[in-house]
Amino acid sequence: MNRIFSGIQPTGNLHLGNYLGAIRNWVALQHDYDCIFCIVDLHALTQPQNPDELRQATREVTAAYIAAGIDPECCIIFNQSTISAHAELAWLLGCLTPLGWLNRMTQFKEKAGKQRENAGLGLYAYPVLMAADILLYKATHVPVGEDQKQHVELARDIAGAFNRRYERDFFPLPEPQIFGEATRVMSLRDGTKKMSKSDTSDYSRINMTDDADTIALKIRRAKTDPEPLPDMLSALEQRPEADNLVSIYAALSDMSREAALARFAGANFSTFKEALSGLSVDVLGRIGGEMRRLMADPGHIDRVLRQGAERAAAIAIPVLHEVQDITGLLRP
Repeated sequence: MNRIFSGIQPTGNLHLGNYLGAIRNWVALQHDYDCIFCIVDLHALTQPQNPDELRQATREVTAAYIAAGIDPECCIIFNQSTISAHAELAWLLGCLTPLGWLNRMTQFKEKAGKQRENAGLGLYAYPVLMAADILLYKATHVPVGEDQKQHVELARDIAGAFNRRYERDFFPLPEPQIFGEATRVMSLRDGTKKMSKSDTSDYSRINMTDDADTIALKIRRAKTDPEPLPDMLSALEQRPEADNLVSIYAALSDMSREAALARFAGANFSTFKEALSGLSVDVLGRIGGEMRRLMADPGHIDRVLRQGAERAAAIAIPVLHEVQDITGLLRP
């Protein structure tokens, strides 16, 4: 069976965009692939983190996976830092990754911005660690958003470089899996910006832990325009907030954007928002409630992570040992 590897950083405030863009798709994949879903806490350290908040956020992401429908008996769920082979393989792969490849990574340029000279090595080398995450499990497919596709392509390049250097077909070349049109969820306050956990306004996003009243309030306050909904998708091109809300409705109801728009063509936003609010509460309210139940028992979450780490290690450590042997490192 082909193997999936993907993960989310535990940096708090998981939101609707994380659910529709990633977690929901993973739920659909778990019975067709050998799935490994990681909480990538080492990646989170590329930005300053409060230790207690990082531990709490790691448990929250784990709870979100399970509450959304990922079965820890079927899939492997673990946090990255518990398997030291991730960091060890990242060093070995980093030794054959040209700087020119890393210099082309657009995400580093965006995150470092004008403070590039002060950015940490971890942020710069982030794509090599991501490649190690994937290759350590010989994953064949990596479900990602468009913003991470370049990193999966780099992982393919690094795998190919390793195979050529040591003249063997050791690592598979992982394929990025980009999901459909509704994976990019925009801010509820500005339809031109991606929904983000780092946005200062909590009203810009629907958090996966929001209760029903909060979800309904955020939908009511979501930015719109004064015109009724059109009957053609092309008419939404210059109406980003309306386009975003229609896309969210379509994704949550498992219908096409065309069908969602046809259902509400000519309706005013008060009518549409009422329907979207009820749908959002039905889907996310249930998940949020289950997350809160799971978070109330951190011992259970820790057991899931510990058992997942044991299963992950059973795959990862033999692969690392093979890499060490191939590269000429002497193991006791």
